[in-house]
Formats: sequence, structure tokens, C-alpha cells
Amino acid sequence: MIPALRALARAAMAARPVPLADVQARAELGTRFGHSYLVPFELFPVFAAELTDRRRPGGPFAALCINGRRWFRYRSVHYDTPDLRFFHDHRTGDRPGYLIRERRYEDTGQRQFEIKLRGRRGETVKHRQPLLPGAPALGPAARGFLTSVLDRSYGIAAPTDLGLALETEYTRTTFVADGQRITCDAALSCCDLTTGRTVRADGGLILVETRTTGRLATADRLLHDHGLRAADFTKYCGGLSALRPELTAAPWRTAVHTVFPSTTACS
Repeated sequence: MIPALRALARAAMAARPVPLADVQARAELGTRFGHSYLVPFELFPVFAAELTDRRRPGGPFAALCINGRRWFRYRSVHYDTPDLRFFHDHRTGDRPGYLIRERRYEDTGQRQFEIKLRGRRGETVKHRQPLLPGAPALGPAARGFLTSVLDRSYGIAAPTDLGLALETEYTRTTFVADGQRITCDAALSCCDLTTGRTVRADGGLILVETRTTGRLATADRLLHDHGLRAADFTKYCGGLSALRPELTAAPWRTAVHTVFPSTTACS
């Protein structure tokens, strides 16, 4: 087990468990502000212990637990246009900005079609719809949902030329408190579905994302106290930048090089 996964598992097992229903009730956060951090595995146990300390003012964070499991395997398939409109819009900050993906929960077999929008204040607004077993991710139901969301949110038409772009896999533990959710991901790998190349994240890094209705969460302040600052990094844009050197990675070039030390051919 790589160091990041080992640190993730130990932190999850040390925390108080909370069922999925409680997570949804306390911190569903369909609309939220968030920040990303690249946390070394040596620091992560200290941060997680502070987060889940029963003496913490406001109460401790708890770890999501489903059927006895406290860390879960995720697989996401991202879609984009042939000219990578979503990637470039995110890079330049152009509006309206959005991302489209299919998320697969590997431990339960569930699938979701998700649309992530960028709000006027910089917040993320996520819309999701379950996918039935065997249903194509870009079938009529999903395309109808996409059309409805984009028309209602931005007054624009849905693109008709969507195709496969990037697949990501990782293991996640989630910590939750009222109005706050912290996702912690390790063992990230990305596969370019056009070129067939893969890239794997540094095995000593944990990607921590804070999510809250306000600008700064408890976790943000704890990480700042340890000298960490938010990184301009997303799995889709970061992974694609690492896999396609011809793409301009700015403004997240430093973060991409930190997360992905090398690339290899897809197996």
C-alpha cells in the first residue's frame, strides 16, 4: 500500500463513523465554495487528528461509513468537445464554465451523470442524475438532462459533439461536519481516452478538497496553520495537462508537476 493510501486508511479508521444519510442531511452542498490542497502523507495524520478531535470547538468531523467501509474507489469519465472547450474555458476562466462527467462508485456499482457549473460568485453548482445499469452515459436521458440544466442555468444550448476525454481513478475518504465536507483522495491515476496514455499521482500526496457554503472551512484554517496554501488544481484539467504537453498548463503548471512526476503508456 502506498504511503498516501496507508495514511488515508488510518485516519478514516480513527474517526467516528457517520452513515451516508447523515452526510446528505448535514452537508449535501450541491452549491458550495471549495479549495484544493496537496497534502504530504506525513502531515495528513496530524491534520486529520485535528479535524476529528472530539474536543474540537463545534464538534469533531466524522468519516463517511457505508456497509463498514470508510474509504471508497471512484472512477470518473470526463467528456469534452473535440477542441476541448471545457478544458480551455476552465483554464482561462471564461464563462459560462462547466464540466460533464460520468461518476462510477466502484464498490457499489452505482453511476451518476454529473454537470458541474461555475456560479457568478465563483461557487460550484453540481447537478446529477442517476444512470441505470447498462444505460449509456450520453444516452437520450442524460442528453435531455444536460439540455435542461444548461438552458435553465445559462440560457445556452448543449453541445452536440461531446466525446470521451479523460478517465480518472482514485480512493476517497470523506469527513463531514454541519455545512462542511472534506474529501481526501489518494492513488489518483488518469488515462487520456484519446491517446491511451496514463499518469499516476505521487504516492506520497493526498488531494484534499474543502467544501462549504462559506469562503473558508475549518479545514482551510487548519491547513493554513500548517503552512499549506490552496493549489490551483482539478483532476480533469491537471490530468489532461500532464498527459498532453502541447496544452498550456498555466495557471496550474506548478501543481501539475507536483502531483504527476511521470507519464507511462496505458496498459
